[in-house]
Amino acid sequence: MDIRQLKISDIPLVQLANLTNLPENYMLKYYLYHALSWPQLSYVAVDTSRPTPKVVGYVLAKIDEDNNTSGHITSLSVMRTHRRLGLAEKLMRQSSRAMREYYGARQCSLHVRCSNEAAIGLYTGRLGFEREKVEQKYYADAEDAWCMKLDLVRAEAKEHEHTTVGAEDGGEVGDEGKTKTKKRIVKVGRGLGVGELVEKNESKKETEAAAS
Repeated sequence: MDIRQLKISDIPLVQLANLTNLPENYMLKYYLYHALSWPQLSYVAVDTSRPTPKVVGYVLAKIDEDNNTSGHITSLSVMRTHRRLGLAEKLMRQSSRAMREYYGARQCSLHVRCSNEAAIGLYTGRLGFEREKVEQKYYADAEDAWCMKLDLVRAEAKEHEHTTVGAEDGGEVGDEGKTKTKKRIVKVGRGLGVGELVEKNESKKETEAAAS
């Protein structure tokens, strides 16, 4: 199994995973908008054991254009055939790590259905997100959503502490476990001129992603 950055050529399979697993769906140009605006933040899980490698999961993420210290998880999905392998957690960690490395983001937010106990357990139990508030009738079917946030600075410090202890104990520390603080200046959203790819009449519920 391979976790890597999203490529433009992956988008049709990412959309298929979204349509297969989630009720919150998007047009192809919305995925393209993310891929062009924030290419470092979205990742796919690829099953490399097949004769033809297949995308079996993804995380779609962005930086808030009005507050570039805040990242947002737009959508997260793993095919049912590849769940319980830790892929969702790995995808989330890669994306949040990239928010810190490339943009210096200090927090990450997401929305999740109040009824999605499995996702809530992942976000709060494994990844350290905290419930901030309930947004009434957030979804198109009128279900409420938890708005959750993660302190990326604190999460980075904990990860650094964990990898340091592992190294002192003689454990192996791979490249993914190293703390990185490099910040790069890149064009986003409107700077790339792709903001118009998102239809102006889309409501917040259609363009603000829900990770469920």
